Amino acid sequence: MNSTTAATLTGSTAVATSGWRGLVADWSSDRQAFHVSWGKAMMWIFLLSDIFIFSCFLTGYMTVRVSTTVAWPNPSEVFALHVGGADVPLLLIAIMTFVLISSSGTMAMAVNFAYRGDRVNAATLMLVTATFGELFVGMQAFEWSKLILEEGVRPWGNPMGAAQFGAAFFMITGFHGLHVSAGVVLLFAVAFKLIRGDYDKAGNYQVVEIVGLYWHFVDLVWVFIFALFYLW
Repeated sequence: MNSTTAATLTGSTAVATSGWRGLVADWSSDRQAFHVSWGKAMMWIFLLSDIFIFSCFLTGYMTVRVSTTVAWPNPSEVFALHVGGADVPLLLIAIMTFVLISSSGTMAMAVNFAYRGDRVNAATLMLVTATFGELFVGMQAFEWSKLILEEGVRPWGNPMGAAQFGAAFFMITGFHGLHVSAGVVLLFAVAFKLIRGDYDKAGNYQVVEIVGLYWHFVDLVWVFIFALFYLW
């Protein structure tokens, strides 16, 4: 092996070693990885895993929906709300969707105010977002109670048609509702810390953006649930 080849191999090894050492240093420094902060990177990884889970749930639902030999219940009739002596199709679902989509707007404004150092307005908007989330979960609880107590829908049976309807509905909406509930708790916790001035000491409000990523994801998932479960 001549000196030129040896020098080339040594340089390549040094670059590879430096690259791996840099990668390890990023991930072990508890500050950033791949030029993204540690907290944001971990949130993206968590959301990616959640995307796989929700995709499996929705794919399973669609597979059951198209393969069942028993008639699938009509969502417009099942989720109708009795108002003024008439059944209004999907009224409650429309309100729930409006509330959750609106919460994305207040969350985005909270992130904006946080990066401008206005912790009071940021915390206020996070509390408004959490309130929207509570309203959504409350309406979902009403929807569940109506189906269980009035319509007799169960995870293992359904008097209105295909038995798989109850299992798919409670699994998908329940899992999403759990995410919304967790997000509400997280919003309240971070808003409280904002008001207390905990992030002023470090001068870093990125945690508000990280919470915002989670909340926007929850809202986006609901759009797919709304389209595939209630409109199909």
